[in-house]
Amino acid sequence: MFSAPKSTSKGQSHRARTFDPEDSKRVKHTRIGVWDLYEEKQPIFGWDIPGTSTLEYYLEITRSLPYVWQMLKDMSSIQNCWIFATLYVIVGLALSVIPAASLWYSGQLLTIIQTAIDTRTVDKDFLVRISAGRTGCAVLGRLLGHAKASLAYPLSNRLKQHYTMHLFHARARLDLPTFEDPAVRRQIEEASHSSRGGVAWDTFSMMVTAVSTAINITSEVSMLVAVLKDQPDGTLLAVICLSQSFLNWFSEIKSAGQGHSVWAATTRNQDYVKMRGLMRVVSLPEHRKEFVAGNLAEYCNTVFREATQRVGYEAGDFPEVWRHWKGRRRLSFASIFKEPWKELPQIVFTLRSMQSPASIPASLASLNLIQTTASNFGFTVYAFAYQFGSIADQLATVRKLYDIVNIPNRIPDGTVPFPEDAQKAKAGIDVEFRNVSFRYPDSEIWALRNVSFKLIPGQLGVIVGANGSGKSTVLKLIMRLYDVEEGEILIDGRDIRTLKLGDLRQSVSVLFQDYTHFPLSIRDNIALGNPSHAANDDQVRLAAKLGGAEEFIERLPEGFDTYLERPVPDHYSALPEGTKTIFGNPVKYGGIRRAADMQSSTGHNLSGGQMQRLAVARTFMRSMVSEDSTVGLLLFDEPSASLDPTAEHGALLSTCACAVGSLSGFLAKDLFERLRQLRGDKTMLFSSHRFGSLTRHADLILYMNDSVIEEAGIHSELLARDGGYARTWKLQAQAFI
Repeated sequence: MFSAPKSTSKGQSHRARTFDPEDSKRVKHTRIGVWDLYEEKQPIFGWDIPGTSTLEYYLEITRSLPYVWQMLKDMSSIQNCWIFATLYVIVGLALSVIPAASLWYSGQLLTIIQTAIDTRTVDKDFLVRISAGRTGCAVLGRLLGHAKASLAYPLSNRLKQHYTMHLFHARARLDLPTFEDPAVRRQIEEASHSSRGGVAWDTFSMMVTAVSTAINITSEVSMLVAVLKDQPDGTLLAVICLSQSFLNWFSEIKSAGQGHSVWAATTRNQDYVKMRGLMRVVSLPEHRKEFVAGNLAEYCNTVFREATQRVGYEAGDFPEVWRHWKGRRRLSFASIFKEPWKELPQIVFTLRSMQSPASIPASLASLNLIQTTASNFGFTVYAFAYQFGSIADQLATVRKLYDIVNIPNRIPDGTVPFPEDAQKAKAGIDVEFRNVSFRYPDSEIWALRNVSFKLIPGQLGVIVGANGSGKSTVLKLIMRLYDVEEGEILIDGRDIRTLKLGDLRQSVSVLFQDYTHFPLSIRDNIALGNPSHAANDDQVRLAAKLGGAEEFIERLPEGFDTYLERPVPDHYSALPEGTKTIFGNPVKYGGIRRAADMQSSTGHNLSGGQMQRLAVARTFMRSMVSEDSTVGLLLFDEPSASLDPTAEHGALLSTCACAVGSLSGFLAKDLFERLRQLRGDKTMLFSSHRFGSLTRHADLILYMNDSVIEEAGIHSELLARDGGYARTWKLQAQAFI
């Protein structure tokens, strides 16, 4: 398995510094084949000992301790969690003294051997008790290990479930600009990233393991001193064997070299980069159609062969090249010196045997005991040092886990309830932009510049213009997904920033061009259109009917219970080739099929128009199906972009019907008549790059270009001006002549 250089995680990761590969004073450059490896230069000794103590390291732990204490208090609130936690600690501590007890019994065997040599007699009862004791330690260790594993599962599951809810809440509360901030996303990922048990379980188990390991080391050292103090050369042999373990440890660290350093690797060999790109071209299915249609096989073969010849035998993925380079570095003074050092205990044993042949049996048993114990002890010490070196980072992760619920949102909530009169709001909401200018976060380009317009209750407004002109941005600002940079937006005469966000968004229904479908059932997708009220099945079906989606939903195998993207996939191993479906979904055969391969199914594929009808149905759930809906403003962003002309006509008819509340006979009426009926009811605002019948009957048309409103008025007025609107309308009209 590839073990690449790992980024530092013991104190260094929290230092405020940067890594610049071009800084030759702080960064070492090594050429490995076609790869350039850049490593941060290490201290004088050239290696980093896990667990190295620094003031910064302990300050990091100190800052995190209050959060760990909070975690422990939260554990007490989880059902039966402390029962499992207490038992887990007790079992872990009991396991930590088992090796010392076993070592004591082994030491008693040395006593029996020495007594047998000196007196030619053996205390059989004592030997039986010692043998029974050693066997008991082995059995007890196995039972305790099983008990620890059995306790770990329910305990980790309880912690994981609790903090899954914590993380869900932390993510759900973020507004759009905050969630889109890469720093916030990274903070959430760092707080979420852990093993399957979660951050809390990892921290708790690490703390228990660290304490248990410390007890294990202390008890074993004490017992080893007690056992060997009367053995000839016992102390000397113990020191030699233990030093051998530490020598192996340092040798491994040295050979790993950059294992705990900051590093980066890249390749500037254009031929190798081209080879890897061509390999993807011939391997990935998404390229196959154009590859075959373009007759690219012969050309790509030639280019690949020429690039391979120029690269020669230096080509290779970084993991394999790095492994080879790392193996060459293993030959060091420490690695050479440790080989003869392994033989030193045998030399000491031989010299002792030459001086006292009668002590050979006892010395041989003592040597075996020391070597076995030293080997286990060395591994335990190394594991403890590594764990101790990771504690600061693990505790810091706990701090991040709690900090994410306090991330401030960029869009502050207002304090004024809205609307004051729910019945009045249903008859339309007043919308006014006053000199609004806006730029998206981290962008220098104005999305809107000095935009002003007003829609009074019951009016139909249409924003037209090319893609990227700012149409969709207007709708996003009305929903207050972002706040304006300059100017102000008034809703029913009030500054939008003073209104409660929940009230505002409950009074507006919007269908964005880049609509989404949640990884839930179709029924839940539609029902989420009105999340503040429980939707019954009749309401969902009515919304689907009005959105033009009921017919194709009923044809799906599971109807409204169908998942378009099932969040929990089915898993299966290699299946007989004749198996085409399983659990109602098609079997996917991808890559090399092994028995252990776990493959999954996703769901049903719908056309773009069908997906958009579902989005329209979800919009209708809030705007018209719910009897206690307070929606007074309907926003549609390119509502017919994915529909064919017939479906577009039907969708617009449905849209009109939703605004007036009529549920029967609207499909038989002309679209234009339906639009005229909208006046005096809900306020509606469309954005579209298409100019058609809708604009001819709009109360207000905003023609946008390059983030500004160039023209505003009704259809006849804008045609008379013969400006940008008129020219674009005539060009689109000619396409249908």
